[in-house]
Amino acid sequence: MDNKGASRGHPRRWAILAVLAVAVFVVSIDATILNVALPTLGRELDAGTSELQWMVDAYSLVLAGLLLMAGSLSDRYGRKKLLVAGLVLFGIASVAAAFSTHSWELIAARAAMGAGASAFMPGTLSILVHVFSEEERAKAIGIWGAVTALGAVTGPLIGGALLEHFWWGSLYLVNVVVVALAVLGAAVLVPESTDPAARPLDALSTVLSVVGIAALVYGVIEQPRYGWSSPKVLAGLVGGVVVMGLFLLRQRTARHPMVDLTVVRDKRFLGSSGTMAVLMFALSGSLFVITQQFQLVLGYSPLLAGAAILPVAVALMICSPLAPVLSKVVGVRAAVVVALLVLAAGYGVFALFTKGHGYAAMVVAMALVGAGMGLAQPLVNDVLMSAGPAEQSGLLSSMNDTVQEMGSALGVAVVGSVLAARYAATYPLTGPAPATHSLDQALRTAKTMPHASAEATVSAAKSAFAHAFTASEAVCAGVAVLGAVLAAVLLPRLVAAPEGAGEPGAGEPGTAPAQSPLARETTA
Repeated sequence: MDNKGASRGHPRRWAILAVLAVAVFVVSIDATILNVALPTLGRELDAGTSELQWMVDAYSLVLAGLLLMAGSLSDRYGRKKLLVAGLVLFGIASVAAAFSTHSWELIAARAAMGAGASAFMPGTLSILVHVFSEEERAKAIGIWGAVTALGAVTGPLIGGALLEHFWWGSLYLVNVVVVALAVLGAAVLVPESTDPAARPLDALSTVLSVVGIAALVYGVIEQPRYGWSSPKVLAGLVGGVVVMGLFLLRQRTARHPMVDLTVVRDKRFLGSSGTMAVLMFALSGSLFVITQQFQLVLGYSPLLAGAAILPVAVALMICSPLAPVLSKVVGVRAAVVVALLVLAAGYGVFALFTKGHGYAAMVVAMALVGAGMGLAQPLVNDVLMSAGPAEQSGLLSSMNDTVQEMGSALGVAVVGSVLAARYAATYPLTGPAPATHSLDQALRTAKTMPHASAEATVSAAKSAFAHAFTASEAVCAGVAVLGAVLAAVLLPRLVAAPEGAGEPGAGEPGTAPAQSPLARETTA
């Protein structure tokens, strides 16, 4: 291929992007699609509250815990190999989930799906770094990020539509079709790539990373159930911090460390990973509250509630391709700051105007949230992937995915805590005891009460929820503003492409792409 062709990247790069987009979409929808099916699963599988929560949490816990290890393995043994193997495992586990007859079977299948997702998620982004040129990389990452967010936002809609027409197992059988297409496309189109300077895997680093991240995620996802002061939650959080401290110490002393600490200390990595955590914190926390607003306050069905969130997806898909254009005009740092302020404005509209203006105000708020996410996410991903050499793109991608999972889990935990605290603080003490805990319990309690008492209970509960909703969205707005400050301080004005990226065959066996100074320093 001539130099002009090489500067454009891999000749099949857009077809490869389509395959990778399909893969990340199925992972994203599975993170949220189960929420609308929980009442059905409770009936069909005779599952209690704890079992239902673990059906959701098992997926996220295993996914987050194994991501760092999977990214390191993909750089060492081949990103395409891990991509295909992870997709196959995800598809097999989806079949097992669809035909589960007991709660523990579905929980185990969801955990296996998380393991499969952790194997192929890092490869989807790292492969893009190798097949796209610097000129097109931001656009490609923008599409990747938009599809990822789109899957999370549309998961409840897809789940609601399937439940209205089919049995609950259809939520997982759909995965099998999508995974089959992705595996076929990956086998035919995606080139293999590895880190030519890859070192042996450090077993102790691997164990510490899995245990530390899993413990942190466990503490965060269990917080809404037990509270911040629970021994279980504290054990997870404190234990996770201690183990991750040992992990970082091991990286300083190991002969073959898993993570290059020079990359971790880089302002680009700190700024982009911190900003990404903010984005996912605010989005996940807000969606957790908004879905309750739609179903419990406005009385929408699961399908209608999923459809009601579509303004976020529409705005995100429109604005994501515009992110590289905006960054060329004002620079990456300024573009991300503007995007985060737009995001904060969206949450501000939620907090201040939805109570009196109904769904119309929510459409405005959701459009601003989608626009902010669409403008920020591609640029932040691009900065993070430029924080180290392209040869370590699998590890960088897994760090990115881990940060997103942690941010999402923390967003639901913190915003959920604010929602519960404000609801309990503003609900009248004279109401029935169950109604003081949540709007959902208040509505169920009201069904067993005389008409007049039921109306008073529902009215008081919805009023308390409105105050809690405002406080929760205000927290999301505040976090977005803090993210804008973080981006202004740490993000670079422009993004430099990691060396070795955008060259067809970069990193493939038998080739040795030019190493960046950072890579040479690491392997010296």
